[in-house]
Amino acid sequence: MNKETNERRQEKQRQQELKNNPVGTMSDSFQRASRGSLVDLVTSLGWKGMGIALLVMILALVVYAIIG
Repeated sequence: MNKETNERRQEKQRQQELKNNPVGTMSDSFQRASRGSLVDLVTSLGWKGMGIALLVMILALVVYAIIG
């Protein structure tokens, strides 16, 4: 049996959509380049990386509150 995780299935759908709609892909890439994409960030970091990023942001906020 070939069971796919929900993340893998969503990523396959996303890749298929990018293949089927090249003009939309170009528009999306311009928008992502200017604003960034949280989905891509979270997907690339994974749960451990995202946890570390959140921890760093919280610590930075605490340090800023104490110093500032």
